[in-house]
Amino acid sequence: MVMKTLQHQPRLVADIGGTYARFGLVGGEGEVERILALRSAEFSGLREAIGAYLSMAGAERPPRQAAVAVASPATGDRIEFTNLPWSFSIAQLRAELGLDRLLVLNDFTALALALPELPAEATTRIKDGEAMPGAPLAVLGPGTGLGVGALVPAGEDWIPLASEGGHRDLAPVSEREWQVCEALRAAHGRVSCERVLSGPGLLGVYRSLCRLAEQSAEELEPRDVVERARARACPHCTEAVELFCAQLGAVAGDLALTLGARGGLFLGGGIVTRMGAAFRSEAFIRRFEAKGRLSDYLRRIPVRRIDHPSPTLFGAARALQRNVKQ
Repeated sequence: MVMKTLQHQPRLVADIGGTYARFGLVGGEGEVERILALRSAEFSGLREAIGAYLSMAGAERPPRQAAVAVASPATGDRIEFTNLPWSFSIAQLRAELGLDRLLVLNDFTALALALPELPAEATTRIKDGEAMPGAPLAVLGPGTGLGVGALVPAGEDWIPLASEGGHRDLAPVSEREWQVCEALRAAHGRVSCERVLSGPGLLGVYRSLCRLAEQSAEELEPRDVVERARARACPHCTEAVELFCAQLGAVAGDLALTLGARGGLFLGGGIVTRMGAAFRSEAFIRRFEAKGRLSDYLRRIPVRRIDHPSPTLFGAARALQRNVKQ
């Protein structure tokens, strides 16, 4: 994936999530090069992670410009991560790094900017449909949290929408979903979409199902739940993945309706990709389209999974080129 030529000055791009901090350098021809993924938990903060990356990447010259996509709201000078115990001042970080320019934006704003640049081979079809040229695009991504982003057409260009839509209230439909939601509410007080549609959320659903069955939950990681569901080795894991996929379809359908995303909806984040064959596409599609009188509207919207390993870095590079503010 190659960006248009920007400038000859190398620039730093970063995608900072709750689990991984990904970095790259933008070269003279606009390519994002020397991409590395570091575990966020191994560093005390963003400054330290950037220093480690620049040392590992062997950068010939320190970058003078940078764009950092963060998994948190980016609305002021102080950035507090939602699912990571980091915080920083944009002005202070810019001074510490000796940057002429530092752009900080929400990670799914950056991911949305990458959507028009994604080649067909970087995505996989989840649901058929016919993309309408020039119509809004939407992206939804369960990972450590739940990211939401969108692109709205503006003449020959696009305007990205910054969003924290992953924190809106969850809307259970079936009796079983209500039972799980009530179990989560008892544990957390409020049940947002992210409480289900994320790695910690998948674990929360699994544990809730165990409690409902009056059984003890095992100490699992999200990947364990997925693997056991794939192997049909645990009924609670299998049901947790089924509920996850159905709720993801419901939330994705709501997002497509809200934005009028007739250009298509994309699934990002790491969880859907790692699910592989365990992903219940039929449960996703059923709930995506189950919108009453608007079901035909949803049937026409295609859904694709993003398989590219670092699309947000390319969106960050494009944001730097476009001077997107947030």
